[in-house]
Amino acid sequence: MRPSVRAACVLLRLFCARFSVFCSVTRSLDGKWSLSNSDGSVSLPAEVPGCVHSALQQQGYIQDPYFRFNDVSYRWIALDNWTYTTTFSVSGQLRANHKVLLVFDGVDTAASVWLNGIIVGKTDNMFRRYDFPVRDLLKDGDNVLNVSLLSPVLYASERRTAHSAYRVPPECPPHVQQGECHVNFIRKQQSSFSWDWGPSFPTVGLWKGVRLEAFDVLQLVRVSSVPLHSLSQWTVQVELLVDAVQTTNAQIALSIPELDSEQILQTQFLPGKTKNSFTLNINTSSQVKLWWPNGHGDQPSYHLTVRGFQGRDLILNTESKVYFRSVELVQEPVVGSPGLSFYFRINGKPVFLKGSNWIPAHSFQDQVTPAVLRNLLQSAVDVGMNALRVWGGGVYEQDLFYSWCDEMGIMVWQDFMFACALYPTEDDFMQTVREEVVQQVQRLKSHPSIITWSGNNENEAALATDWFNIPAAQRAAYLRDYVTLYVNNIRALVQEEDQSRPFLVSSPTNGAESEQEGWVAADPYDPHYGDTHFYSYSLDCWDWRTFPRTRFASEYGFQSWPSFSTLQPVSTLEDWSYNSNFSSHRQHHEDGNQQMLLQAALHFKLPNSTDPLKRFTDTLYITQVMQAQCVKAQTEFYRRSRSEIIEGRGRTMGALYWQLNDVWQAPSWSSIEFGGKWKMLHYFAQNFFAAVLPVGFEDGGTLFVYAVSDLSPDLELRAVVSAYSWSDLDPVCTLKSDLLPVPGGSAAIVFKQPVAALLAGCGSCTRLTCLLTFHLEDSGGQQGPTNHHFLSSPKDAQGLQRPNITATVQEGPAGYSISLRSASVAAFVWLDVGNVPGRFSSNGFLMLSRNRTVSFDAWRETSVEELSRWLSITSLRDVY
Repeated sequence: MRPSVRAACVLLRLFCARFSVFCSVTRSLDGKWSLSNSDGSVSLPAEVPGCVHSALQQQGYIQDPYFRFNDVSYRWIALDNWTYTTTFSVSGQLRANHKVLLVFDGVDTAASVWLNGIIVGKTDNMFRRYDFPVRDLLKDGDNVLNVSLLSPVLYASERRTAHSAYRVPPECPPHVQQGECHVNFIRKQQSSFSWDWGPSFPTVGLWKGVRLEAFDVLQLVRVSSVPLHSLSQWTVQVELLVDAVQTTNAQIALSIPELDSEQILQTQFLPGKTKNSFTLNINTSSQVKLWWPNGHGDQPSYHLTVRGFQGRDLILNTESKVYFRSVELVQEPVVGSPGLSFYFRINGKPVFLKGSNWIPAHSFQDQVTPAVLRNLLQSAVDVGMNALRVWGGGVYEQDLFYSWCDEMGIMVWQDFMFACALYPTEDDFMQTVREEVVQQVQRLKSHPSIITWSGNNENEAALATDWFNIPAAQRAAYLRDYVTLYVNNIRALVQEEDQSRPFLVSSPTNGAESEQEGWVAADPYDPHYGDTHFYSYSLDCWDWRTFPRTRFASEYGFQSWPSFSTLQPVSTLEDWSYNSNFSSHRQHHEDGNQQMLLQAALHFKLPNSTDPLKRFTDTLYITQVMQAQCVKAQTEFYRRSRSEIIEGRGRTMGALYWQLNDVWQAPSWSSIEFGGKWKMLHYFAQNFFAAVLPVGFEDGGTLFVYAVSDLSPDLELRAVVSAYSWSDLDPVCTLKSDLLPVPGGSAAIVFKQPVAALLAGCGSCTRLTCLLTFHLEDSGGQQGPTNHHFLSSPKDAQGLQRPNITATVQEGPAGYSISLRSASVAAFVWLDVGNVPGRFSSNGFLMLSRNRTVSFDAWRETSVEELSRWLSITSLRDVY
C-alpha cells in the first residue's frame, strides 16, 4: 500500500475510535488497469471506469470510432473476449474488518470475476450493481483482480441458441442499420447493437466504479426518501438498505431541521442486506415549499439527516436532499368524448408536458462527461422544456443526470430498458431483471423529477399490431411472456418499492384501457386513451389534419442532417455529397435520405448549385428547415388541442418530440447535434414551447389564431395579424382583434377571419405574394413570440428575392453580437460560425426588418476576427 493511503486509513481509524463511530472503509480500485484480448495479441493500459473501445483509442490502437466507416471496420472489438486486470495492496486494518466486499457499480456485461486466481462471481447485466465477499481471499502484498468479459455479440447469440423453445423476435436489426443480432437476449444497452439513429458499438468494459468496502458492524448501501402527501399532511418515507454483519439493535434519528421535524425510532438490522423503512412526520406548522416543473415555480430542496446509534456509538450517519411534490396520472372520463383523459397533475395542478426524448449521449458511456450532460439539459431548459422521456433502449442515466433534472425542474418519464422487441422469460433472465428493477428503483425513487415509470418502449404496440409476424396459434404464448415480464414482475416490483408515482406498462399504451384488455390493447395507438407515437414521412407535415388529435404525444418527429461543421471531422472530401457512400452509410433509417428530400420538396425548391460542396451544404440546410417547420407544425397542433374535444378527440396534455440529442454525427430526428450544436429545430423550440404562444392555422379557408397559455393566472389577450409582401420589408396591413379572456392553462381562439376577406382588405396581397405574421398582446404590450403563417408554399412565392444580408460582429460587455442588415424579406435565416462552439440567441428566423441584432454565446475563447472569418449566413432564397 502506498504511504499516503496507509496514512489515510490510520487517520480514519483514529477518527472512528475518538468519536465512537463504527466506520466503514472504502478503497477505490478505479484508475489504471491493464487490458488484453483473448489470445494476448493486444495488451494495453486502460482506465476504469471505461470501455475497450475508449482504451484502444486512447492508446493509439484505433482511430476515432466515429470516423467514416470505422463502426464497421472495428466490429472485431465486440467479437473478441477481453480481460481487465489490476494489482493492488490492502492494509491489515482493512482486512481486519468482519466483512469486506468487492463492489462493481457497473460491468458491461457478461463476465467472470477472479481474485488471486479464485473465481468470486459472475455478472450478466450491465444495469446492476454487483458485490462479492472477498475478505478471506485478500492477502498481504499484491492482490490480483481479473475481470474476464465475454464478447457481448457471441454471448447474445449463445443465449439465443440455448433458448430453443421458440423464436423471440426480432432476430436481427434491419440490414440498413449494419448491426448485430439477438440484443434482446442480453441485459445491456439495446441500442449498442445498432438503432435507426445510431451505430453498432457493442461495448465491453467496467463502465462504472470498482471498490472494496470493509466494515465491522454495518454498511449503508443506499438511503432513499420519498415524500407522500395525504389529508394536508406531508410525511417522508425513509428507507435504509443496510448490509449488517450481525443482528444489530439501533436507534434511528431522522430530522429535517429546516422544517423543525425530527423523530427517533427503534429498529433492528438483521444479518445480511435488509431494507428498513421509517416514516418522518412533517411538522404541520411548517410551511413546506413545493418542487415545481420548469416554468411553473421553483425547485426548493431540504436536507434530511439520518443517524443511527448503538447505545452511545454512532454507527450510521448520512445526509441527502428531499424535495416535496406530488404527482398523479389522471385517467378519467372526458365530457363529450369516449375514452379517458391522460395527463399529469403536479401538486394538484394539471401540467402540459413540453419536451423531448432522451437517448444515450455517446456510444461510449465513459465519454459522457458532466459538461456534456449539463449542456444538453441546460439546452432543454433554455427552450422552455419541462420534461424528457428517458427512452427504453438506452441506459438508466447516471446520478448526476437526475440530480440536475431535479434542480432544473425537468420532469422525467423513465422507461425501463426494454425496446422494440420481445424478450425471453427463463428463470435466470427473469432473476437478473428483477435485481435490475429493484436496484434502479431504489437508486432513483428519491428524485422528484421522475414522475412516472414505464415498463418498455413500443412492445405492447409490437404485439398488438404484429410487428414480428407471429402465427395466430402462438400468440397466446407471447402474450403470457409479455404479462409475465412487465406486469407480474416489473410492475409488481415497482409498486412494492415505490407507491409515490404511477407505473405504465408500455409506451405507447392505452393505459387503464390496456389493463382492461389484458395489458395488450387491440389498438395501443387509439387517440382516445393514453399516449401515442406517430410518424409519417410521406404525408404533408404542414397539414395539421394528418396528425392524430391524441391525449398525449410521447413520440413524433422528422429527420434532418447535422451541420457541415459537425460532419467534417469524421469525413473526407469524397464524402461531401448527399449521394456519397458515406451519406448512405450514416443513414440507418430505411429510405431516410430520400424521405427528407421528398418532404422538403413539398414546400421548398431543392438546392441546385453547380458547386458540389455548396449543393451538399445547402441540402443539409434544407433538411433542417424542413425538420424545424414540420415539428413546429405538429407541436403547435398538440398545444392548441389542450382545451378542445373535436369529434371525440383532443384534450392533448403532452408533446415530447423525438429526439433531443444525438449519439454520433449522422442524420437523425434530434434537435441537438452530437457535440451540442443546436439544429434549427431547437431554435424553433424556443418559440413553440413558449409559456404564452400564438398558434395560427387555416381550416376551410379561414385563418384561426389560438392563444395558448401555460400560466396559472387568467389573461386577456388579442391577436395582432400583419401581412407582408415577399418583396417588401414594410407590412402591407395590420389587423387587431378585441381583447378576449384566455383562462390559465388553456388554449382559446382569439382571431378568426376568412383568408380571402383578410387579403381583400390588404390591397395588393395575394396568397402567392404575401405571408402573415401574428403575435399576442395584452393591455401592456406583446406577450410571447411572433409567429408566422405561409399563405402558399415558399417554393411558389412570388417576389422572394436574395436578401444579400450583411453582418458586423462586435464584442461588448455582454459578449459577442452580430448586427445584420437585409435588403429584403428573408426566410429561415441561418447563422453559422463553423467549428466555433456556442449558440446564438436566435437562429433560423424570418427576417422582416432591415436590421436585426443577434447575440452569440461562445463556449470557448474566441475573437471578433475568428467569428467574422467563419460566419456564414444562409437564407431560403440563397440555396437556389
